[in-house]
Amino acid sequence: MIKKAALVAAFAGIAALVSPLAGHAQPENAGNVQLNADTAVLHGLKGTYQGDGSDIALGGCTDGLSAPKTTRFTSPVLTFDHYDFGPLIGVPGNVTAEAKLKPGTKPGQYPLVLECEGKSYTATFTVAKGQVAKVPSGAARAGDGSMATY
Repeated sequence: MIKKAALVAAFAGIAALVSPLAGHAQPENAGNVQLNADTAVLHGLKGTYQGDGSDIALGGCTDGLSAPKTTRFTSPVLTFDHYDFGPLIGVPGNVTAEAKLKPGTKPGQYPLVLECEGKSYTATFTVAKGQVAKVPSGAARAGDGSMATY
């Protein structure tokens, strides 16, 4: 959980603390899209699904600090939630979302698409063989009430 929080904070930044400086050009955000980002300590994260609960889709919708709230990521094998429409630190962009692998996904390369203001920007990411998880048959399904007693 701490690793996830640290990655989200590092990728998304805190919009309230980040403000443009007068006279300085903003980075070009539009068109950038990727799954995860390398850090100073960890390399090889960009473009690879990690499967450890810290996978983040990152993108640049416009060249401004914030992306429109209608900006969305799509992928045939990922679901997205917890969107943040603010500036990023260390990666050109202004939108992030947590990414989770859909059950039954096979190893391979898949598209990650950023839909923004009528435009689509695409990147490819890899799901490695060891990252594909299978839910055991008969496993408890948390949150669906199957374990409730009355």
